[in-house]
Amino acid sequence: MPVNPSDSEKEYFLKLELEKLRKLQEESAARMKEETKKKLKELHWMNCPKCGMDLKEVEYQNVKVDYCGSCGGSFFDAGEIEQRLKLGEEQNVLGKFLKVFKR
Repeated sequence: MPVNPSDSEKEYFLKLELEKLRKLQEESAARMKEETKKKLKELHWMNCPKCGMDLKEVEYQNVKVDYCGSCGGSFFDAGEIEQRLKLGEEQNVLGKFLKVFKR
């Protein structure tokens, strides 16, 4: 004679299945987020955030600057301004400004 599971057993196994499903969905969302981030990076890599034209990397006093020949914008990667100014020692207006925004 077959034994039917109790309601509490059914609930327990349903909770396990729902937890598995939730984890799978979280993993899928994380993969999609990374894929989207990667595609956006490829799409925008070395393009001017202001006008969309190509950026060229130029070196100025041992700091690499991304320069847009179209609009004249100059862009720094994380840490490049601090490298140039030696932020801890610099007391000018730009140094003080950067201290506010430094992570």
